[in-house]
Amino acid sequence: MKQKRIGDYGVKLGVFPHGPLDKITDVPGVTVGHATIRDERHHTGVTVIMPCKDNMFASKLTAASFVLNGFGKTQGLVQIDELGTLETPIALTNTLNVGIVHDALVGYMAVRCAQEGVPMHSINPVVGECNDSGMNEIADRPVTGEHVLAAIADARSDFEEGDVGAGCGTVCHGLKGGIGSASRVLTIDGQRYTLGVLVQSNHGCLEELHVGERAIGREILAKRRQQASAEPTDRGSIMMITATDLPVTDRQLRRIIKRCAVGLARGGSYFGHGSGDVMIGFSTANRVPHGGANRVLTYRAVNEDALELAFRAIAEATQEAVLNSMCCAREGKKLSGATVESLAKYL
Repeated sequence: MKQKRIGDYGVKLGVFPHGPLDKITDVPGVTVGHATIRDERHHTGVTVIMPCKDNMFASKLTAASFVLNGFGKTQGLVQIDELGTLETPIALTNTLNVGIVHDALVGYMAVRCAQEGVPMHSINPVVGECNDSGMNEIADRPVTGEHVLAAIADARSDFEEGDVGAGCGTVCHGLKGGIGSASRVLTIDGQRYTLGVLVQSNHGCLEELHVGERAIGREILAKRRQQASAEPTDRGSIMMITATDLPVTDRQLRRIIKRCAVGLARGGSYFGHGSGDVMIGFSTANRVPHGGANRVLTYRAVNEDALELAFRAIAEATQEAVLNSMCCAREGKKLSGATVESLAKYL
């Protein structure tokens, strides 16, 4: 059954058109897969973003990262910042399973490179995380390498959103969080380009939640006959993954992904002390061959002024992706027994 997303509730965000699926996979070559663990003790899993169909270690993608608030345990960002390239899939999971997922990505790429005759003596897997311990017995560390391989095998264009994969146990603005995505299309000099965002949402406080101009968080509190807190707390984290086919340098890409924060702010996040707000982006337009065979590379890149369009588009896509993660997620229960409602109930 087709999932009901935020646009299906009559909510229109921004002015840019979106791609055919309105997901990160509108960027050609990008796919997303999940492996979900759901039982009495565990609500967690893995989500993998596959940036291209060919071997990304042999032909790396332009990449960038930006950490707005560093309350997080990601792996792989140091080398992205130094070299400006991505050479593995990007995997998302829970906080205590980052190492296991990292190891599984090493194994996956080692096998793939061996099969394709690509020497691999060092590699930089990229793993992001959110802490889902409210709904998941996180210390059990139920995610295994097999789950990572299952998520890779599941990768597709029209993937599920909500309480699946790495979003199975997340909570966003006091409601059920999860995996969400959106895309925007922009035109520069007659050429169409796509920007797509995928989020793992686990951040925010209810009283600050906005859907467009609607202060829905305060409406929900009023219906529950609860008072808004004088000191609301924005705890948790959010991983934001951007894909694009826009030809940019890693420096330009970093400028773009910083503007994911605008979309978060529009939804009511103020990036609190305990929030890990991490942005990772890649472009499929410029590829970097592994090794030193080509000592001089030729890049295409947009003029700096053209980034204005990308800044606006990425803010819209991020805002929508967060709301899709919430309204696609089903109601759940915390380990304490407390119910975590879906945003869909109030739309």
